[in-house]
Amino acid sequence: MNRALRWRVIVVGGHTRSIGKTQLVCDVISAFPGTNWIAGKITQYGHGVCAENGNNCDCAPDEHICAIEWEAQPQSGTDSARFLQAGAKRSFWLRTKQGFLAEGLPLMREALERTLSETDEDSPSLIVESNSLLQFLKPSLYFAVIDPAREDFKDSARVALDRADVLVLRGAMHTPAAAPSWIKLPAHLLRTKPSVTQREGEPLPEPLEVLIARALLAPPSIAL
Repeated sequence: MNRALRWRVIVVGGHTRSIGKTQLVCDVISAFPGTNWIAGKITQYGHGVCAENGNNCDCAPDEHICAIEWEAQPQSGTDSARFLQAGAKRSFWLRTKQGFLAEGLPLMREALERTLSETDEDSPSLIVESNSLLQFLKPSLYFAVIDPAREDFKDSARVALDRADVLVLRGAMHTPAAAPSWIKLPAHLLRTKPSVTQREGEPLPEPLEVLIARALLAPPSIAL
């Protein structure tokens, strides 16, 4: 197994759930159909509550603190199935106990290297829906999805927000002074970070396409 393998990595995060992070991953995959995408989603759970949907769930692995599954059915209705429908070659779901992503990363790395060894792809491109992954690597690009109408703000997103290459706004935010009270803390980021407005269902904004095309042309350089 090639431990020196390097990747192009795009990470999509956001300040809360259900604001279109999965849709943005799908938009990126669909906009570059010639790319051999491997797509994934990282979910952390704790106390029986899913970090993605906030409800009691069964996403926690039964026997281990982390588990990874490859999606096999594009019609299964899961987020990882949506990645396949968008055009990803492979799609996975990594689940870890809250605070144990470090233990899950070797599992992800081994799974990715194993699946890559089964293909002829020598220039891998990985896109992952996650905020917490930024604690462990600097991706090629990080897009942070922001919905000005949603008040809750994940701690992982607050930490990662200043590392975003672009803020993807799900609604209009005309000036930092007009921002809702919950977002006053990172108001300086709203003034200084590049941002685009894209509502769900709209085409991928051209500035994002340009950045992604540039990243895909660059040599893979990210070690997982």
